[in-house]
This record gives sequence, C-alpha cells and structure tokens, in this order.
Amino acid sequence: MWKPTNQPQTPGRPAEPERPTISSPSTPTTSEPAAAARPAVTSTTADQATIGKSLVIKGEVTGSESLYIDGRVEGSISLAGNRVTIGRNGVVAANINAREIVVLGKVRGNLTASDRVDIRSDGSLTGDVVAARISIEDGAYFKGGIDIRKAGQPTQAKPNGEDKSIPMPEPAAIGARA
Repeated sequence: MWKPTNQPQTPGRPAEPERPTISSPSTPTTSEPAAAARPAVTSTTADQATIGKSLVIKGEVTGSESLYIDGRVEGSISLAGNRVTIGRNGVVAANINAREIVVLGKVRGNLTASDRVDIRSDGSLTGDVVAARISIEDGAYFKGGIDIRKAGQPTQAKPNGEDKSIPMPEPAAIGARA
C-alpha cells in the first residue's frame, strides 16, 4: 500500500522510506482509506481455510480461523469464534461448533452457533440446531430440533433443561444397576 508510493520517490535508498513515513501525515490519510479497505478483504481471504472437493478428513477439526468445506469431513468441527461454511459439494458428518454456520451442502450432525445458522436453498441439515438466530431458505432440507438462545446465554441451559426431565430416571437406573 505505501510501498508503491515510496518506491518511485526513492528507488535506490532503503533508509528513506522510513523517514517519509514519519514526515508525511497527509500520505497516511490518503493511504488509510485504501488500507482500511484492503485489510478487510485480505483478512477475510487470509483467515479462511479451505477443504477442497477431493479432500476427506476423519477426526477432530479445531482452530482459530474460518473454514470453507467443499470436501468431506467426518468427526467434529470446533471453531468457536469463527465461521464454518459447508460448500455446495461439501458433505459433513460431524457436530459443528462455531460463531456462524452456513450450510450450502449436506450436513448430518448437531450445529451449535453463538451467532447464527443459515441453511441455504440447496442445503441439507439433519440434526439439532442451537443458535441465537437461524434462517432456512425455501427449498432447503431440515430435519431436527431448533433451540434459540440469546448471544450471551450459556450453552449449559439446554443440558440443564434436559437434565431436569431425563437425568432423574437415569441415576435411579444407574443406582439400580450398580
């Protein structure tokens, strides 16, 4: 961004690009809007990993960047603060935990999103959804349950709600077995 501006002025001197940066307050103002636009695009592209059409992954996928799946994944996917997108060719048999989940392909598993889940018109989801927001487009396939949570609400509320009705008989059964 600032290199093309500084290189024509000082083609042979590497020390001078540091000095004009200090003495050019108007140049950063011109560069900042371009810099603000470029990092937004760069961060989206650079922070997203892709699993291509021919890739098959079996196991646990974790990380700290967004993920685009166009291949096959079996196991679990945990990218808590990021976005997981299942592409049109993607086939996923896994529980997914992310900030945002977009389904364009086929998913079999439970989805937990801190923000939202989008099931697009070509998407298919068989499994339960826990999210603050959900959208299901016309033509999408969905079979499962939906639990809407506020963004700040902990995910333990579902197990507590289920524990009230289910665990009471289970401990009695476990106690009887033991």
